Order: sequence, then C-alpha cells, then structure tokens
Amino acid sequence: MSDIKVCIVDDNSQLRNTLKDIIEMSDGYVCVGTLATAEEAVTEIPTLRPDVVLMDINLGSTESGIDCVRVLKPLLANTNFMMCTVYEEDEKIFEALSAGASGYILKKTSPFLLLNAIKELYEGGAPMSSQIARKVVAAFQNQQPVNTEAEQEINKLTVREKEILEWLSKGLSYKEIAASIFLSPETVRKHVYHIYEKLHVNNRVEAVNKYYGR
Repeated sequence: MSDIKVCIVDDNSQLRNTLKDIIEMSDGYVCVGTLATAEEAVTEIPTLRPDVVLMDINLGSTESGIDCVRVLKPLLANTNFMMCTVYEEDEKIFEALSAGASGYILKKTSPFLLLNAIKELYEGGAPMSSQIARKVVAAFQNQQPVNTEAEQEINKLTVREKEILEWLSKGLSYKEIAASIFLSPETVRKHVYHIYEKLHVNNRVEAVNKYYGR
C-alpha cells in the first residue's frame, strides 16, 4: 500500500511541527503540507490533494476549519477531513460532521491513536475520540420521538392528495397542477382544501412543511 498523504492545518506552529514529526517518523504516512490559515487551506489543499487532512477548528481568523471543510469537501471527494481540536461542544461536533468531516478527535489524543485514526479514516471509517463518540451517541438517544400525530394525519391523505402536495411543494399553481395531472383547476382546489383539512394547516407552506417533516 502506498503511503497515506496527510496535510495539517493549524494556526499553532508548535503543534503543526509536532504533528508533522509524528507523521514523518511513522512508516506508511507522509506529510504533504502544513498550513496555518483558512486562506492557505482553501487555496493549496486542492493542489496538494492529500488523502487525509487534519483540520483545526479555530484558525484564528474569521474563517474556521469547519468553513474550510464546507468549501473543500465538494471539490475533493477522495480527501477525508478529520477535525483535530480541543473542542468537545456538541454544536461544533455536528457542525463539522454536517460540513463534510468524517472524523473528529481531540488534540490530546496520543500519537499512536492519532495514526490509527488517520489510517481508519483513509480506509473508509469514521474515527472519533471516545469522548466525542459518547456525545454523538447521547445526542441520538436524546432526540425527540417522531411526531406520531403528524404521521397519522399524513397517513389520512389519499394517493392523489399526496401527489398534489408534491406538486404544491414545487411552487406550481392550481392551474399548472391541473394541466400536469389532467384534472380541472376546481378539482385540484377541492383536493387542496381536503389536504389542509386533514393536516390541520391553513396554507401551502404549512402543508408542505408538515408533509416533509420540517
């Protein structure tokens, strides 16, 4: 297997050098770049094309490491981003994962575990520090139960009503919907009335939001 190409993004020069040394002194890994700012990351990472990026969250500028991932991940499908940070806040964790990060570890992680995490990420895993993993699990466990009342209301809709609701979500007028499904505008209007009645809503936006679970 070829060496795993790693790029480090951190505004702390001492930490950057420490991480670089850990990478360079380990068989199977190579450091292809160390960057200090969000601007450098966004500019240079597409050229470096690393397999794994160790990304700090707080880069000491208006742009965070999460912002960088949000910009870079769509451009680099084969590059895996791992947040390497001191933060354990739930909001930061989920914001980073939503932005496209696939791993999230703490800076106090030992070199051995860090290298294992890089390898795991490279091989398709989603490594996280145990503290972070516990927070993720707890967040899922604490999620509110599905709104069964809303589900029951949606289940009352006929196939035709659901079809019309889907057309409504696309912004079409009653006349346009009628032409699309070969009904009269007045018939579509009656269906919409029944949809509002069954979902206990007063307008198109409320109906669409309830139907799609927002």
